[in-house]
Amino acid sequence: MSGNRRQKRQKQARRVELALPSYRARRWTLLGMLSLAAMVLVWRAVDQQIFETDFLQNEGQRRHLRVVEMPAHRGMIRDRSGNPVAISTPVDSVWANPRTLSPDRRVLVPVAEILEVDLDRLRQLLARRSDRSFVYLKRRVNPDRAARLMEYVGEHDIAGIGLQREYRRYYPDGEVFAHVIGFTNIDDEGQEGLELAYDEWLQGTSGSKRVIQDGRARAVKDVEHILEPEAGKDLVTTIDRRLQFLAYRELKGAVQRHKAKSGSAVILDARNGEVLAMVNQPAYNPNGSKKGKVGRFRNRAVTDVFEPGSTMKPFTIAAALESGRYSRDSVIDTAPGTFRVGRHLVKDHRDYGRIDLARVILKSSNVGVSKIALDLPKETFWGFFSRMGFGEPTSTGFPGEVTGQLAPYRRWAEIDQATLAFGYGLSVTALQLARAYGVIASDGIRYPVSLVQAEEPARGERVMRAETARTVRRMMEAVISEEGTAPAAAVSGYRVAGKTGTAKKSISGGYAEDRYISVFAGIAPASDPRLVMVVMIDEPSAGKYYGGSVAAPVFSRVMTGALRLLNIAPDALDEQTVKMAALGEDR
Repeated sequence: MSGNRRQKRQKQARRVELALPSYRARRWTLLGMLSLAAMVLVWRAVDQQIFETDFLQNEGQRRHLRVVEMPAHRGMIRDRSGNPVAISTPVDSVWANPRTLSPDRRVLVPVAEILEVDLDRLRQLLARRSDRSFVYLKRRVNPDRAARLMEYVGEHDIAGIGLQREYRRYYPDGEVFAHVIGFTNIDDEGQEGLELAYDEWLQGTSGSKRVIQDGRARAVKDVEHILEPEAGKDLVTTIDRRLQFLAYRELKGAVQRHKAKSGSAVILDARNGEVLAMVNQPAYNPNGSKKGKVGRFRNRAVTDVFEPGSTMKPFTIAAALESGRYSRDSVIDTAPGTFRVGRHLVKDHRDYGRIDLARVILKSSNVGVSKIALDLPKETFWGFFSRMGFGEPTSTGFPGEVTGQLAPYRRWAEIDQATLAFGYGLSVTALQLARAYGVIASDGIRYPVSLVQAEEPARGERVMRAETARTVRRMMEAVISEEGTAPAAAVSGYRVAGKTGTAKKSISGGYAEDRYISVFAGIAPASDPRLVMVVMIDEPSAGKYYGGSVAAPVFSRVMTGALRLLNIAPDALDEQTVKMAALGEDR
């Protein structure tokens, strides 16, 4: 009985087992698929590691290779002794990839704080350039700030921020050389002065290289130098740094003391026309902000014109001597101290009576030079002034240089010829006036004015007889005497030749009664000229306004230092000084 039951249970179990579905096929199918997938992965790994190695490496490099610019070093500007007055220093600029850099405020706030930029402005910049892969966040940051930023970027694994090496222009002497040298913009392109005039010469040629960048766009490896950068060429000026500082200091002091609107001073080498110093007031710092009062960047010595007043009288006397109509002993009757030209009246400070040409210059007689000028043919008179360089540019190549004005003689009325003799009716720059006095200093030879040293010595052109130049120079020495108009221009131990000028400023409808230009032009040493200097002070308003009391003292102080710095031998030692020097040598 028990055996039958056992058999029935076994049969029932077999029937249940037969009724259940079989998963054998599925298991084999699944096993086969997994095996096939494993084989494919193994094959793909082998294929990539062995057969496609070069291809994949090239693809990886292609995605991370970038061609970056290698900025070129701008050429240095030096003074005549080789001292640097404009140099380029390497700096870093911060850039970002707006596509990669997170706009999250938590990321941008520290970046803005480190760079000291406005957060809203930074976010707007990234939003506007969201379709680009490169935008500057801040140009030319200092090294410490750049290091802090990159340290923060590294610590917080921020992608999309990097540094690019650039160069920043630096001017060691600041505002002392500002008007001559000028400055560059943020892209290192010349904007003013010699930086602009010789921009192509100073600018280098940027290079390029191929680098590998990591995921945060940082260069991790240089692959290839495509084009090596070519540095700009250096520029050597004619400026003497010592004389530039000296002239700048004295001019600035004079403009402040006399509460003047502006001022300019120029020193030329009488032997070749090289500019040894050129300064202006007010000045600016080329290393600082370029915002502010319009016009402060211009070099007034070559861009601003003025009527030179009585500084033209030596040229009127020289024209008379050159014409052959006059000699140094010729006498002019200036009585009674006035001279009517048509409906106009030319006046002297007082009646000097009958005086020779030397005394015309000594006493700065308007009547005397007017009579001389009207006695000369217009064409002769105009031709002489033209040969001196009036009405012509100095051709230094300086940006913004003006020609001044010397009207054609065919348009002259009689009063024009008369007033031209004492510096009204024409306009000059300080540099033009210095060039003209350079003719008297160089015994009648006009040299081209230069701001940059040339390989070949300057070749001058004779425009006046040497005898005439020496005669006028001797006459101008009396101006510095106690009897003359500029004893304040004297330089101890040296003979000085010069002339003062005090001109009323031209305004609409005539001339102002209370606004003046104070000028002094001088030569030293007078016996063997080496230096020519012109000082112009515009609108002194502290009480004094004559050229002899405003501009002449500046000449004296600057020339005293310049002659000693250049080791130029004195030519006016008195007997006592010579004896003391001899005693010193004996000791």
